[in-house]
Amino acid sequence: MRPPLLLLFMVATELAGQTRPRGRDLGIPFPGRPGPNNAITDVPGVAVGHATIVRGAGKLVPREGPVRTGVTAILPRPQGDWDFVMAATFNQNGNGDMTGTNWVKESGFLEGPILLTGTHSVGTVRDAAVQWQIARGRPFLFSYPLVAETFDFLNDANGEHVKSAHVFAALDSARTGRVVEGAVGGGTGMGCNGFKGGIGTSSRVVAVDSTTAFTLGVLVQCNYFGDLHILGAPVGREITDLGLCTTLDGPLSRPWSRGIPRCADTGGTRQEGGSLDDDVTGPETGRGSIVVIVATDAPLLPHQLERIVRRVGMGLGRLGSWAANGSGDLFLAFSTANREDARAANYVGQVSPVAQIKMLANEKIDGFFRATIDATEEAVVNAMLAAETTTGADGIRAHGLPGDRVVAALRKYGRMR
Repeated sequence: MRPPLLLLFMVATELAGQTRPRGRDLGIPFPGRPGPNNAITDVPGVAVGHATIVRGAGKLVPREGPVRTGVTAILPRPQGDWDFVMAATFNQNGNGDMTGTNWVKESGFLEGPILLTGTHSVGTVRDAAVQWQIARGRPFLFSYPLVAETFDFLNDANGEHVKSAHVFAALDSARTGRVVEGAVGGGTGMGCNGFKGGIGTSSRVVAVDSTTAFTLGVLVQCNYFGDLHILGAPVGREITDLGLCTTLDGPLSRPWSRGIPRCADTGGTRQEGGSLDDDVTGPETGRGSIVVIVATDAPLLPHQLERIVRRVGMGLGRLGSWAANGSGDLFLAFSTANREDARAANYVGQVSPVAQIKMLANEKIDGFFRATIDATEEAVVNAMLAAETTTGADGIRAHGLPGDRVVAALRKYGRMR
């Protein structure tokens, strides 16, 4: 099955089209030393690809559009390499879906790709992931694809616009190196902290002694709402004129969106989405979610990866998340180490029934805890800075986070010079 040429062209040109600066480009002094790409792909062998679907404008017409959605794929190992990685998951708040986690929790293994998409596309993406693995030569009796979601509210979310071809395109386009961020792939229809959200990434180099260092990378699909802080500064409270708004007259078609005000540049009396306590940015926006994927090449066992993945929530707490009742805050961590030694632990018929597996000493794990927290914070900020202002279904507009105003806020609170 081959994806349409248009999709392949679109995926190939996404990176060239990303022009907005990342956090470090603006001089934001995030702690820690990043890898060369400051991305999850700094972990050797890890690759990321996207398929993005943008079509239509104006009032929501169910099953027609506007469409603002897509798929993001993460390959823990290079294409054609089907060896498992060790993994662990943690839910900060479970109002969301991440398929395939029962076996991850039971075995400590993750086998195959990771895919991120919109809530109502999980089934399609999961089924396509099975077919992609078959088509690309993976031998298995059965498969439990890992597909995670957040609700793409800028999209005709019930329209089933993600198709198998998009999943194939995202997986086949996965590359190492720089990762395109913002309103792309699974993050196309997402918002974050009241602004436009989407895909973001960051990495850290973690030294365990004077001669040995490993890499830890984080990728987020950000769609949660909170009181945005960056490096402790209340940035969201300094930018109150760019909240969610709509370009259309009259009541909007979805109940949760009916309190969203008219955009000021289309005749509205105000552009902001209100205070943190009103119906627009209070209970309803608490329904947003975030998926966070952590990768490392350090030799960590599943119980150690679980300790690390629990720290993701501390990074989100720095940003102002409260993991609301309606939020799916779903995290997964994996290690690409122990590749050769661990095979005997999973496959029958090896020469020896006993696997010899390396493990990082617990006394050396603190640096990975901090790296996870720091990289999570930076990945979310990168997602928001990269995302362009987007107008989606029912004319709902989510503004891109303006880098110059972020810098001004950080300077005001003494976080930047």
